[in-house]
Amino acid sequence: MPRIARITAWSCRSPIERPVATSFGVMKDRPAVFLRVEDGDGAAGWGEIFANWPAAGAEHRVNLLADDLAPLLIGRDCAAPDALFRDLEEATRIRALQCGEFGPFRQVLAGLDQALWDMVARRAGLPLGMRLNDKAAAEIPAYASGIHIDAAAQAIPAARAAGFTAFKVKVGFDLVRDADKLRDVATDLRDGERLFADANQAWSVDQAARFLAGVADLGLGWMEEPIAADSAAEDWLRLRGGVPLAGGENLAGHAEFDAAIGLGALEYVQPDLAKWGGVTGCLAVARQALAAGRVYCPHFLGGGVGLAASAHLLAAAGGPGLLEVDVNPNPLRDAFDAVRDRVSAGRWRLDPAPGLGLSGLPSDIRRFVTLSREIA
Repeated sequence: MPRIARITAWSCRSPIERPVATSFGVMKDRPAVFLRVEDGDGAAGWGEIFANWPAAGAEHRVNLLADDLAPLLIGRDCAAPDALFRDLEEATRIRALQCGEFGPFRQVLAGLDQALWDMVARRAGLPLGMRLNDKAAAEIPAYASGIHIDAAAQAIPAARAAGFTAFKVKVGFDLVRDADKLRDVATDLRDGERLFADANQAWSVDQAARFLAGVADLGLGWMEEPIAADSAAEDWLRLRGGVPLAGGENLAGHAEFDAAIGLGALEYVQPDLAKWGGVTGCLAVARQALAAGRVYCPHFLGGGVGLAASAHLLAAAGGPGLLEVDVNPNPLRDAFDAVRDRVSAGRWRLDPAPGLGLSGLPSDIRRFVTLSREIA
């Protein structure tokens, strides 16, 4: 019976020339937290913990893993990641409640779950997607993400040259100007290309309704998070019926996804496996969304480990969803060869190697490490 023997985590920060701007804040570097879980036989798996926000979050997540979560894991049976995930959610609930930090605990558990599933798939000699579903696709649709509306004129042609045929631009900065610029972007698309927009929770329901009415004729694939994720059900329902709505990256727990899917306002359901649920939770949400006639599209904007896990999860879940691929410069993604030569004609080719297809922490990343801890 395999048991967890060692956990290692690294926080990393890569400088960037151009900050990544959203409607609610600016990333001045690219952070990431990677972790490796090893059992007593030497088998190992990799995961990634959400660390984009707050700005000081990456190092905090490493310490939270080492000081609060790892002691609950060393020596535990790791053959069934889904059961262990549920046990850990319950075991850490009061700790998270005591400090009010539900998000960080959820994020660390999400990374651990990825690593445990990677280990299970490696032990089976199967790619993670195939371990989850023996009919998992070898290729999946993908779209270029993280494109600021002001940079779209340059970024979309570059993404097109890299093999993408669908693009998502960030809006939410100026209600009128963004609508005009989005119209310009839509006009410049080629036949068969698709356009999506993401407001990152920027607007009130009145502002969102105004924006959506103004771009209703553009044929947008979806508008992502036009209002706050925790807005009242009636606000989401008020926006339904025109441009399709997307969201889910800022939902956590089965109860929240049950409510969102049951409400019917979201046509595209977007859990983030580095923020909540890992493989266990997000695969369940994906299957629930598909059964309800919605589209599952994994959200992800981080490093190379979580991107690989998101791709395998989408391949296992199936459906018409697309993989989100941030096209902003990020050495913490590119060092894993996560994107290079994987995209062609709008489709992403999965790595056929066992698990996530990762051999270790790339040497190019070690210069960006700000903190590492090992628990055995």
